Amino acid sequence: MDKGILLEMSGIGKSFSGVKALHDARFTVEAGEIHALLGANGAGKSTLMKILSGAYEADEGTIRIEGRELILRSPADAKAAGIHCVYQEVDTSLVAHLSVAENIFLDRMMTAKQRAWLKWRDLYAEAEKLLADLGLNVPVRKKVADLTLAEKQLVLIARVMVEEAKIVIFDEPTAPLSLEETDQLFRIMDKLKKAGIGLVFISHRLHEVFQICDRATVMRDGRMILTEPTSKIDTSDIIHAMLGRSLDDEYPKQEVPIGEVVLSARDLTLGNRVRGVDLEVRRGEIVAVVGLVGAGKTELSRLLFGADEAERGTVRIAGKQADLRAPAGAVESGIVLVPEERRKEGILVKESVLHNLSLPILGQLSKWGVLSGSKEKSNAIGVIGRLGIKTSSAGQLTGFLSGGNQQKVAIGKWLNTGAEVFVLDEPTKGVDIGAKRDIFTIIGELAAQGKGILYLTCEFAEALGLADRILVMCDGRIVKQFLRGEATQENLLYYASAGQEELA
Repeated sequence: MDKGILLEMSGIGKSFSGVKALHDARFTVEAGEIHALLGANGAGKSTLMKILSGAYEADEGTIRIEGRELILRSPADAKAAGIHCVYQEVDTSLVAHLSVAENIFLDRMMTAKQRAWLKWRDLYAEAEKLLADLGLNVPVRKKVADLTLAEKQLVLIARVMVEEAKIVIFDEPTAPLSLEETDQLFRIMDKLKKAGIGLVFISHRLHEVFQICDRATVMRDGRMILTEPTSKIDTSDIIHAMLGRSLDDEYPKQEVPIGEVVLSARDLTLGNRVRGVDLEVRRGEIVAVVGLVGAGKTELSRLLFGADEAERGTVRIAGKQADLRAPAGAVESGIVLVPEERRKEGILVKESVLHNLSLPILGQLSKWGVLSGSKEKSNAIGVIGRLGIKTSSAGQLTGFLSGGNQQKVAIGKWLNTGAEVFVLDEPTKGVDIGAKRDIFTIIGELAAQGKGILYLTCEFAEALGLADRILVMCDGRIVKQFLRGEATQENLLYYASAGQEELA
């Protein structure tokens, strides 16, 4: 093994039900290196990392750390070898009812012979120091359930830092973070790198790869396509390696006639998170609401869907007052939501694609209270084909799909509800560049059918590429409006971060 190579995976093969997921995969990480692992949906990167983290066993191949061959049969084996993960879905890795300090030192507490003998004062003091080093001002006795998504992510990183990690896998770690928090995370990753730890960075934000990574490896169809220093390649090289073709038109935009107002919200208010929001969406129109983390976008989407109750304000769908006392009333009124946290709120991960796509329309698929299996199957096959959902069958568990295909299920379940307005909150979060284009195409087709689209995002480039109008949200208010072609990313960032301007 080459000097400086910390991790070496060679000849890794893996099959599921006779289908080859990895073909002779080879991947190395040097000590003190940040190595990006990239690929489109189904490329094999998740399978490779699950093998490294002990969640899957490889059918063939070897894994070595510091030249020593490992046999990884469980996540516990991987942790014992110094391999740790920071996953995108932070709630699956944290214990909500335990405190911040308890979550940080969870592994230590699990190995303690008697939890009662732990020196709690020392534990809290150590947690406070660690969080201070991370720049996170959170009471260590506070329950994790009461933290924001960004705070949970940093608590998870703090847990990794107290272990003797040799390899840390970061899976979409910046997805829930603001720009400032992302910079803070990158400073933390740089500290780990300087300490000689090897970091694997998985992200669909390619500009981040070039910002912090030393090397990049691209996978496609279970094979390693490209491994190069980031200084020797550019974005087009990565996209070509990921897709096998260039991506000339990243944001497909159909020319669609704009019709009458289909969604009208007036003076929507909920505490300091949503403060007197007025907005309209017309048939065939894509209206983007952009803002930084904490601007109030998600809270606005929940009010529009009836998941939270507004203190005041009205919402009308196609001229009629919407019933937003509960999500069921919102769906009945013609407005549906694809939420930011798809695995937690948008899909049932332990249910099949078939059942996920049936849930909102069980009444249509039933007669006298008895569900028609043939109608349910026909509905699923139609939506799977229409959206290009990559699944082995309609019976596959949704949790086993890639992120992009899970998102297609989250959108697809609403297609046959007769909804007039689609509210999409960060719909491309954790989705690769190929699946993003599929989602953009789906949104364009919905607009072409005369649906109203409200697209909430912190990805300014997506808003510029897709939207007919852009509304900028800051501190719970809409502070600026741009028509298509009027805005730049700099304009959007200015108003999203501080600028306040009254709408004419």
